[in-house]
Amino acid sequence: MNSVAYLPQSKRLLEQVSEVLRYKHYSLKTEQAYLYWVRFSVRWHGRDGQMQHPRSMGGAEVTQFLTVLANERRVSVSTHNQALSALLFLYREVLAINLPWLTEVQRPTRPRRIPSVLTKAEVASLLGAMDGEMALLAKLLNGTGMRLMEGLRLHRVHARGAAGRNRGGGQPHRQATPAAPATGQTGQQTADCRRDF
Repeated sequence: MNSVAYLPQSKRLLEQVSEVLRYKHYSLKTEQAYLYWVRFSVRWHGRDGQMQHPRSMGGAEVTQFLTVLANERRVSVSTHNQALSALLFLYREVLAINLPWLTEVQRPTRPRRIPSVLTKAEVASLLGAMDGEMALLAKLLNGTGMRLMEGLRLHRVHARGAAGRNRGGGQPHRQATPAAPATGQTGQQTADCRRDF
């Protein structure tokens, strides 16, 4: 048995978990998530009518629960890690049980994502296949390195025909210079916007 810095006063398990979480100054969202996973684990193990206290369960039960989450419920890696962290907190901090299987529990790993990068020819053919406002926006994003929402905000500010002001700061909006191939289209777009508004 480990010595716990704080011994919960409550008799009910979930209240004990909540007490220790608050004593250790965990955030409210973490407390809610951990309480959910502890409750879910206890109820899942008691699904055949025989409720068991986590103190009477061991590594096999916890591993079985985590396996069901990963294989049958197909939860994401971050959700699986959150459930595992909640159960580790329950056993280590609340119940003060130091079992050897706690250190051997495997955490799932995120699948590696390899970014897809287009060649210059692919980008040129993609931009060549577009027309109108979408082509202009795509060329601006490609030429300036802006993100999508920056380009859309720039379009909105440009369409208003004014520099606009930021909230509270009084500084003009940042305006990016369009890439050279899109300059002719920008002038036409500006004329169209001024005519429409």
